[in-house]
Amino acid sequence: MKDQYRFPLENFMPRERFERIKAFAKDKETPCLIIDLDVIRKNYQDLRTYLPFAKVYYAVKANPDDAVVALLRDLGSSFDVATRYELDQLLRLGVEPERMSFGNTIKKEKDIAYFYEKGVRLFVTDSITDLDKISRAAPGSKVFFRLLTEGLGADWPLSKKFGSHPDLARQLIKTAVRFGLVPYGISFHPGSQQRDVGQWSSALTTVAQLFTWAREDLKVELKMINMGGGFPANYTEPTDSLAQYAEDIKRFLDNSFKNDWPEEIIIEPGRSMAGDAGVIVSEIINIAKKSVHERYPWVFLDVGKFGGLIETLDEAIKYPIYFEGEGAAVDIILAGPTCDSMDILYEKAPYTMPETTRIGERIYILTTGAYTQSYSSVYFNGFPPLSSYILQ
Repeated sequence: MKDQYRFPLENFMPRERFERIKAFAKDKETPCLIIDLDVIRKNYQDLRTYLPFAKVYYAVKANPDDAVVALLRDLGSSFDVATRYELDQLLRLGVEPERMSFGNTIKKEKDIAYFYEKGVRLFVTDSITDLDKISRAAPGSKVFFRLLTEGLGADWPLSKKFGSHPDLARQLIKTAVRFGLVPYGISFHPGSQQRDVGQWSSALTTVAQLFTWAREDLKVELKMINMGGGFPANYTEPTDSLAQYAEDIKRFLDNSFKNDWPEEIIIEPGRSMAGDAGVIVSEIINIAKKSVHERYPWVFLDVGKFGGLIETLDEAIKYPIYFEGEGAAVDIILAGPTCDSMDILYEKAPYTMPETTRIGERIYILTTGAYTQSYSSVYFNGFPPLSSYILQ
């Protein structure tokens, strides 16, 4: 007899917390996301403990719930903002523009002007054309230059689309001076859910070289490093602790900058801040086989790729899934409810359910506080966006 669960509940949350979530969700229609603000509070405090030298700019896109943003506002976080819509939300919630950066390299000139009008003065860039727009719409602003990274070792790489090669970054720094902007720093993103802490080492080596070049060749003193996100949430595959990541990153900074660290270091956590705080409660719609001799039953849930679980594409992010029940474990294929054939969650990854599991029972998808509700579609097949509740 196989173990009932390959991923025991206690590996991901205390039983007491799970029972609170279960009781709170009892009268809620599924699927729904339950967010525990106490977990976000602890995650923020852990970042401040282990990386006290870094300013936290929360990536709003990870979980933009008003309650999440308001909590982080009150804790002292700054914010990485991707669109004017996120900007409007933050302003509505009383976040000062000095605590924001326009962290999206892909932006319209009219949106740059809107950020500038509202008081934001820190902008990312990775192209000459974008820099030109910033110079016109946000004159005199601080700009930082995002480097192209490969994202090796990340479950959800952010390579190719964002960033520039160091050779282009040099041109951008020169151009920023010519355009009357303030070259302020260098940024990189090691890749989301990055398991290889060595990616920070490689990036920081390149960043240090650019700092030295700017100072010696241009007489420009860059002041900031933005290390992006990348810190992991607690999915099925284990990672090092935040304490270990922090220890290694401090060593990489020492190796690259010796005793002369830049005066400002920024991190942009999203997944590591909100991921562990969320649980999606879902109902089993059907359990079926496609042929008499098929080995694995298909388990169809009322939530799938288009309801918030888009990061199961290529089975990249493997969420812990908890079934209640008893008996031997049965290997399964998991799929969502829509009439799109790509709405299959896990076909290759090893997921199991107890042999007593039945249609209509609830299951709990853990570590779903980040990039779920904000990714859910608007009425595909008529399904509404994923509902979200704050655990009381």
